[in-house]
Amino acid sequence: MSSLLDQSALTGLADRLVRAARAAGADDADAVAVRSVSLGVEIRDGALEESERSESDDVGLRVFVGKKQAVVSTNDIARADVTSLAERAVAMARVAPDDAYAGLADPALITRTIPELDLVDPTMPEVSRLEAMAREAEAAALAVKGITKSGGASASAGIGGMVLVTSRGFSGNYLTSRHSVSMTAIAGEGTGMERDYDYTSALHASDLAKPAEIGRKAAERAVKRLNPRKVATRRASVIFDPRAATSIVNHVASAANGSSVARKTSFLRDKLGEALFPANIRIVDDPLRKRGLRSHPFDAEGVAVKPMMLVEGGALKSWFLDCATARELGLVTTGHAKRGVSSPPSPGPSNVYLEPGTLSPEALIRETGTGLYVTDLIGMGVNLVTGDYSRGVAGFWIENGELTYPVSEVTIAGHLLDMFRTLTPANDLVFRYGVDAPTLRVEGLTIAGQ
Repeated sequence: MSSLLDQSALTGLADRLVRAARAAGADDADAVAVRSVSLGVEIRDGALEESERSESDDVGLRVFVGKKQAVVSTNDIARADVTSLAERAVAMARVAPDDAYAGLADPALITRTIPELDLVDPTMPEVSRLEAMAREAEAAALAVKGITKSGGASASAGIGGMVLVTSRGFSGNYLTSRHSVSMTAIAGEGTGMERDYDYTSALHASDLAKPAEIGRKAAERAVKRLNPRKVATRRASVIFDPRAATSIVNHVASAANGSSVARKTSFLRDKLGEALFPANIRIVDDPLRKRGLRSHPFDAEGVAVKPMMLVEGGALKSWFLDCATARELGLVTTGHAKRGVSSPPSPGPSNVYLEPGTLSPEALIRETGTGLYVTDLIGMGVNLVTGDYSRGVAGFWIENGELTYPVSEVTIAGHLLDMFRTLTPANDLVFRYGVDAPTLRVEGLTIAGQ
């Protein structure tokens, strides 16, 4: 593990690549190196079904010749010929088309300090420990009355790091770890079977939920879905439980991606500054949350990162931008560049969440009276170019302010702008997924049933 935590070798390789690119005729260059190790096991019906370990070291070099750019990469860093890679990248750039927006980040935007975010649990568990955790989750699920089969339990752990070196003097690196446990439980028999799952994921193993709790919750969710009914087609309020509600935040973040805005493929492209949500809605992106699942101390261009208000006072306040996208839109990067080793940067979110409201989930359900409580979303019927929304769902019917019977084979439909205008958040926000939301209510969706 000590060799993995030491990023000096990768930093040295990235630095040599950048120097070789300049020597080969590049005007500017940057190099990204990524290292990762992961372990994972899967248990089904008490037997070890799969155990795997993977390791990888990858490096990518991006070069600029005038306004032209090219990227080369290799996963064979032990035998990487720095000079050959650099010369090949420069040759590719010279015949590439001009890109008016390509280039390294403005030096004024580069981070000067690397904040400590507590992203690494330095202790990797043994495979035997992962196996024991998966077995514990499965045993807890199978102990719940009504559970007839295991859909499988898994546990995994990994650690990975990123190094970035640029020809304008930036050199930085960071590491993150990841631990997870999941369980899928099946209730009922034959055509009446229902399936559900639960999982926990954290950077530090000590922050994981207990495996037995994950197994029990997966099982209880599956049992509650037994003997579902259909509902008559109508318009009604729809409440999304926190797991399903994250999809709404994801739709906002995806439509606010500067790349989609620049390509005119986002239904929000002309909405910057407009009040699209109720005045109490705030959506935040925070890359600096300690132990956050998507936290990082700088972006993939070395730009300093900070919390950003995506939605404030109900108004759309910003796009997610990297340097090239920002230049195309006449703006300044927001520090949201993401990058693999084989492609240029592109913008993307980090830890995004919708802030909680004041009502408890139970009070929100009581206030709703009649409607649909969604626990599971099916299909991908969301058009982020037009904003049209249609998803298959499963959940529970709300009658007289209470959850009554399970519902399945139902579709909900509307338009995302109409949904945004009627959002009511509950007070149960928990940071679990990287994109997080409390229970959310949306008014007046079309529910297509029987």
